Amino acid sequence: MTSKPTGQVSWFQLFQRGQKYMKTWPVEKRLAPVFPENRVARATRFGIRFMPPLAIFTLTWQIALGGQLGPAVATALFACSLPLQGLWWLGKRSVTPLPPSLLQWFNELRNKLAEAGQALAPVEGTPTYQALADLLNRAFKQLDKTFLDDL
Repeated sequence: MTSKPTGQVSWFQLFQRGQKYMKTWPVEKRLAPVFPENRVARATRFGIRFMPPLAIFTLTWQIALGGQLGPAVATALFACSLPLQGLWWLGKRSVTPLPPSLLQWFNELRNKLAEAGQALAPVEGTPTYQALADLLNRAFKQLDKTFLDDL
């Protein structure tokens, strides 16, 4: 049995982290031009809700009409894979370290929260997009929206 390098997560953990990240990321219109998370999360939620019924409909329609089952199965599998692709992307994004430009903004935002009297836990290692999502949630609750002007 081989062990994974530190910081690497399994595909199942990626889906779980993707769900957590999707729930954590603040749905704020002013973040949409800079971050694709809002669009990916909205498409993923849509896929989770509508793609499994679409897959079942496709299969039952082809069975009822006596059509070709192969293409129907392929279509159903593709439809069901779309929300999984979104969760996978969100999971990968959540564990991705912040680039230097965002890291500077992340630290400035942490300083603003600290100046506002918020107790912040120290950051372990390089901050990730999940840490940014958590920080943004706190900032939207505790600060006025002018902190986005620096982005």
